[in-house]
Amino acid sequence: MPARCWPRRLLLCAGILCGTPVALHAASPSPPTPVTHPLAALAQRYDTPENTLSVVVQEVGARAPLFSLNPLTPRNPASTVKLLTTFVALDTLGPSHVWRTELYALGPVRDGVMEGDLLLKGYGDPWLTEENFWKLLGQLRDTGLQEIRGDLLIDDAHFAPPARAPGDFDGQPWRLYNVPANAALVNFKATTLVFAPGKDTVRVSTLPALPTLRLENRVRLTQGACKGVNAIRITVLDPATADTVALEGDYARACGVQHLPRSFMTPEGYAHALFTRLWSQWGGSFAGGVRKASKPPGARRLAAGFSPPLGEVIRPLNKWSNNAMADTLFLSMGAKAGPPPLTMALGAQAAQDYLAEHGISTRGLVLENGSGLSRESRISAHTLSQLLIHAWHSRYMPEFVASLSIAGLDGTLRKRLRGTPEQGWMHLKSGHLNNVSAVAGYVRAASGRRFVVVFFLNGPTHAGHALGDALLRWTYRQ
Repeated sequence: MPARCWPRRLLLCAGILCGTPVALHAASPSPPTPVTHPLAALAQRYDTPENTLSVVVQEVGARAPLFSLNPLTPRNPASTVKLLTTFVALDTLGPSHVWRTELYALGPVRDGVMEGDLLLKGYGDPWLTEENFWKLLGQLRDTGLQEIRGDLLIDDAHFAPPARAPGDFDGQPWRLYNVPANAALVNFKATTLVFAPGKDTVRVSTLPALPTLRLENRVRLTQGACKGVNAIRITVLDPATADTVALEGDYARACGVQHLPRSFMTPEGYAHALFTRLWSQWGGSFAGGVRKASKPPGARRLAAGFSPPLGEVIRPLNKWSNNAMADTLFLSMGAKAGPPPLTMALGAQAAQDYLAEHGISTRGLVLENGSGLSRESRISAHTLSQLLIHAWHSRYMPEFVASLSIAGLDGTLRKRLRGTPEQGWMHLKSGHLNNVSAVAGYVRAASGRRFVVVFFLNGPTHAGHALGDALLRWTYRQ
């Protein structure tokens, strides 16, 4: 049975791991409220240019913002765009929407033996974790099937191929936050390297154990201070198959056991490796290879697995800022705008249509994807604040708000405002890229008033957290 401690670690690593500035007056769609600038002194201290910040603070029942700065300027939102992705998906697909994964026999099955290939057809399950994949294979085993004498075929054609390679964004192709969405993505395609010093060598293993992934361990055990696992050089010897990884460098005994989450294999290669291991745990026999294929007409379905409902899926997605999950939702809601294969362009059109339908401005809106892992995406603080106000008054507000990190307690904001009076009173989504810092969501003030807050900083980001937290504290005091 797969270990259950994985999803949280993988979700955190799969989020954006990659901040900045302030304005002293505001252009606002409504006349600005005469409120003392809450960030002016701090902005001056950090030498933050006025034209790099956009802010909106608005009570959920008010007609105009309590405070705003450059609200109409389109900004890069980083991961705060997941607020748009998850709410539009929630309201259009519905909280009970589920994704299925199907297994088909492409050959006859007699006496527990399949004389032919097994085909896996994916429809974009964003939570096909190791444990859930194990359960799906348990269904397959319950049909009486024991031996598969053909190959594993993967049909991931429900989503169009990604427009960019994993390393195109920042040159870090093996980082989990760069894993692209795939209609047959299993376990986020995640592999954790485990480094453990032995008597004379450094043992390196993987979680999960993947029988077709080969590690060439050239790591040297040394004495002295620990420099951590990030000093280890990783080379994928053949990116086309991505099944052999060379590890080189020094690892100090003082480091003890350390973990390094990464993603190396192709989606189909990873699914094949994990299938091989988990099928054997069910007592099954399989020695075949893997290739991509389309489900032929008339194929016999043997088993089908279903994701948790969307209303539950958005909770780990938002709290741990998982990019592959967010892009999967974005692609999935594109079905409202066009047929498969689903593309990011269809997802963007579905989002534009939804905002327009509900009277929310799309001025300056650019959506390259649903995760915010983008240099091109843009949204104004006004648009995002209006979406958050709309969401607050919507039928699915409880599910949406519960998906956000609670400041000082959990998710990606578990360390921010910890131990302060504000801890626990804010449901927020943060975002970070090089030269982008953002935070947005809901603040319940000490007075009992409820506010929407949007904070975008595009520029030198050394002051990002300080300015964002200052705004959140100021809002809490209103």
